[in-house]
Amino acid sequence: MLLAALAGYGAAFLFSSFPGPINLTILNEGAQRGFKWAILIGLGASTMECLYCTVSFTGFTSFFEYRVVKAAMEVFSFVFLLFLGGKFLSSRTAGPPTRFNAATQRFEARIGERLHPRSAFSTGFVRVMGNLGVLLVWIVLAASFLSHDWVANRWPAKLACVAGVALGTNTWFCVLSYGVSRGHGKFSEKTLVRMQRVSGVCLLATGLYGGAHIVWQLAKHRALN
Repeated sequence: MLLAALAGYGAAFLFSSFPGPINLTILNEGAQRGFKWAILIGLGASTMECLYCTVSFTGFTSFFEYRVVKAAMEVFSFVFLLFLGGKFLSSRTAGPPTRFNAATQRFEARIGERLHPRSAFSTGFVRVMGNLGVLLVWIVLAASFLSHDWVANRWPAKLACVAGVALGTNTWFCVLSYGVSRGHGKFSEKTLVRMQRVSGVCLLATGLYGGAHIVWQLAKHRALN
């Protein structure tokens, strides 16, 4: 339970710090409307992100009973983390990191036009809802957590991970909202780009750790045979 909560907290805090539509919205509106408005945007975003996380775990309840599937997802998560880490490390702008194509951007714009969010909470909620890249990331993370046994394949552990995600996202949004409300210049887009590159290094390190774990498992299996 503790490992699941820590995995959720660490992953949520890391991915929430990526420059994206929510962070840029807090950056722009928090400086004008203050801490309360900014933190409500973050709260709406974290609520939708927790829903995406829960949906991701729901789809993998019985999937990982097969060793071949677990092994395949370990390899896939290793490649995905290296790809995402390289993408963030080489980025020069504070663009949304989880928008992988134009279709996703059009979908997000369409959601915003139809729902017309007016409050701070609904603004954060709808922007994450429209960003399908967030759902994709949590599907990969849920699969990775389950395949590495960081989150046990039972609901108490999964709920502990979701609770960690809620705490991790809200921790970051509180820090960002407070910093922006106290001084907009401290959290410029240039600062977000630097943070994006640091996150890229963390992703590459996590991916390499996963790769080393795969090599160790293969060596162990070969030694037993």
